[in-house]
Amino acid sequence: MQFDKIKNKGQARLFENEYLEFLTKTHPLVIWGMYIPVIGYMLYVSAVRIGLKPVMIAGIFVSAMFAWTLFEYLMHRFVFHFVSDNPRVQRFIYVLHGNHHEYPRDKQRLFMPPVPSLILACLIFSLQYLILGKYAFAFFPGFLLGYLMYGSMHYAIHAWKPPFKFMKPLWRNHHLHHYKDEHKGFGVSTSLWDRVFGTFFDLQKEKEDPEKVRQLMFK
Repeated sequence: MQFDKIKNKGQARLFENEYLEFLTKTHPLVIWGMYIPVIGYMLYVSAVRIGLKPVMIAGIFVSAMFAWTLFEYLMHRFVFHFVSDNPRVQRFIYVLHGNHHEYPRDKQRLFMPPVPSLILACLIFSLQYLILGKYAFAFFPGFLLGYLMYGSMHYAIHAWKPPFKFMKPLWRNHHLHHYKDEHKGFGVSTSLWDRVFGTFFDLQKEKEDPEKVRQLMFK
């Protein structure tokens, strides 16, 4: 990552152009408002136009949400934290994710902003349609909801203390990813894949540091 330490105030300046800079920011409700109609429409197409049975739609939908958690883990581990000596690649990774590590209190960049999000969503749906055919209309909505849950969970981890005791390990895993070791703790919506692939922090050996945690939270 291209910074010396976590900054408690401000946010990264990603582009000199004001319009491009504006397009790098968003609010969670904007993304939810953008994708909920898409989810509803695709489920409608699955049931009414394609004629898939409700049980099949539900099964595909839930499977897609589960698939999202693996996609989330792999993207975070191998793309968001990709290491390169190429300055252009370093710049791309910083814009994509590194700025969040430098300014974890920047709540305007916890979700991917609308324009790149829509472009990526179209590419992912196209790929899923090539592989799954008509079933993509039931799979993609579940994948999208998985993304929305992931983004909301990420927001919550940086905004509030865990609402339930059983969620505390997930919160700590992400906090440690920020201030302890960015090569561990890649799961956000779930710690399942960190546990499967051995990148979950050994929380019994990690001392809790309330001050460092406070630096990562904006509320």
